Amino acid sequence: QVQLVESGGGLVQVGGSLSLSCLASTRTFANYAMGWFRQAPGKEREFVAAIDWRGSSTSYGDSVKGRFTISRDNAKNTVYLQMTSLKSEDTAVYYCAAGPSRAAVRATPDYWGQGTQVTVSS
Repeated sequence: QVQLVESGGGLVQVGGSLSLSCLASTRTFANYAMGWFRQAPGKEREFVAAIDWRGSSTSYGDSVKGRFTISRDNAKNTVYLQMTSLKSEDTAVYYCAAGPSRAAVRATPDYWGQGTQVTVSS
């Protein structure tokens, strides 16, 4: 069982930056690919980014390419999402997820965090 706890959400202005963190409670963090998703009110959950277990391969949703960066620190059991040039449409609850591969995380994650709210105001 893997527990994921997100942090770093909050209120930011349009054009600003914010960094999210996700701490995983497992001794085998390096065995998992990790991902970020988001869900805005009234919308379906959307894939944001994923990273493989080594941190050498990443993928992004089209709406965040070039603005968001996913990274991880296996020594700290933590995955990060650096968000820049934020837009009002980035407002959502952001969820951390874990799975056996980057493709699996994107399709059907095995584990989910509880989410952290990001609000981008104009």
